[in-house]
Amino acid sequence: MATSPHTRPSKSSNKKRPLQLLKLFREKYCTKQFIYSLVFDPSRIIPVACCLLLAEIFVNIFIIQHVKYTEIDWFAYMQEVEGVLNGTYDYTYLKGLAQYIFAAFYIILLILVFRIYAKSKKVPAYVLVLTCTTSYRIHSIFVLRLFNDPVAMMLFYAAVNFFIDSKWNLGSLFYSLAVSVKMNILLFSPALLLAYLICLGLKGTIKQLTICAFVQLILGLPFLLTNPIAYINGAFNLGRVFLYEWTVNWKFVPEDIFTNSYFHVGLLSLHIFLLLFFYPSAKMYFQSYATFTDIAEKVKHQLTGRQEKIDMSMSSQLLLLPLFTANLIGIACSRSLHYQFYVWYFHSLPYLLWSTRFEVTARLCILGVIEICWNTFPATWISSVTLHLCHIAILLGLALNKPALKVQ
Repeated sequence: MATSPHTRPSKSSNKKRPLQLLKLFREKYCTKQFIYSLVFDPSRIIPVACCLLLAEIFVNIFIIQHVKYTEIDWFAYMQEVEGVLNGTYDYTYLKGLAQYIFAAFYIILLILVFRIYAKSKKVPAYVLVLTCTTSYRIHSIFVLRLFNDPVAMMLFYAAVNFFIDSKWNLGSLFYSLAVSVKMNILLFSPALLLAYLICLGLKGTIKQLTICAFVQLILGLPFLLTNPIAYINGAFNLGRVFLYEWTVNWKFVPEDIFTNSYFHVGLLSLHIFLLLFFYPSAKMYFQSYATFTDIAEKVKHQLTGRQEKIDMSMSSQLLLLPLFTANLIGIACSRSLHYQFYVWYFHSLPYLLWSTRFEVTARLCILGVIEICWNTFPATWISSVTLHLCHIAILLGLALNKPALKVQ
C-alpha cells in the first residue's frame, strides 16, 4: 500500500533530524572558529605566513617586470666591488639579476621575521599582512633601489633566530656579519651586550665579543694590512654629516640647526638617557629569560621520550622586546633618517606596538600613520613631526607597560 503524504514520520527519523541539525551547526561553527583563529590567534601564524610568502613571490616578480628600476646607490656599490676585483667585470649590467637576488633576500628576511613572530606568539596573524604586502616603501627599498640596508637586516634577523634558540655563537657570528654590512645594526648592541652579561656571564660575554671581533677582523684584514687608518676611518665614520634634503625626520628643523654639532650632541645625550631609562626593565626581562630557559632545560630532560613540549614563546618575548626597544630608541634619536632606513625597524613595529597596552585600533592607526610618513616624498615638516609623535607614542606605551611580563 502506498504511503500517504500526510503520514507521520517514524520515530527513528525524528531522532536523526536533531542529530543532523547539530552536525550541520557544528560544521558551520567550527569552520567559522577555524577562520577566526587563523586571523586572530598568534599561534596560528604559520599557515598565514606561508600564504603571504607565496603572494610575495608573485608581487616581487611583478614589480621587477613592470616597475621602473631607479638607480641610487647600486652603481656606487659596484664601483667599489669593481675596484676590489681589479675591473674584471662590468657590474652596471648586473642590476636586473641583482633585483631578483634582492627579491630572494626579501623572501628570506620575511621567513626569518615570520619565524620570530611564530615562536614568540605575540602578534595576531592578520597583522603580518600589514607588514609585508601592503608596504610600497619596503618593496621599493628591496627590489627597486637595491640598498644594502635590507641585506644587513636579513643577517640581523638570522642572528635573532639563533639567539631565541639559545645558539649564541651562531647568533653573534651573524650579528657581526650584519654590522659589517651596515653600522645601524649597532643600535641593537646596548641590549645585546646586556643580554650577554645577564644570560651568559662575564666569561660568556667575552667569548661572544671575541666572535664578533674575529668576524670584523677577518672581513677587514685585506684592507687593514694595506692601510688600516684609512679603512677604520672609512668603515666607522661616526662624524659623517647627512644631507638635509634627504632627511625624513628633521624637516621641521632649520638646516643650520640640523648641521650643528651641538644638535647632534643633544640627540646623542637623549639617546643615552632613554637607554638608561629602559635599562631596569631590560635587565628584568633578560633575568626572567635566563631563569625561564634554565628551568626549561631541566624540564626538557624530564620530558625525554614523551609527547609533551615546552611552550618557549614566553622566553622569546623576554629576549626580543629589549632588542627591538633599543633599536627604536636609536632610530627616534637618529641624526637623520633616509628613506631606505625604514627597513631598520619596519618589521619590528608590530611587535613593539603589541607590547603596549594600546587598543588594537590605536596600534593599527600608528602603523598606518608611520607608513604614510615614510611614503611622503619629499618629506615635509608635517610628516617629520608626525613621525616623531608616532615614535614618542610607542616609547610611552612601552614605558607604561614596563612591569608587564605576561604573555598577551
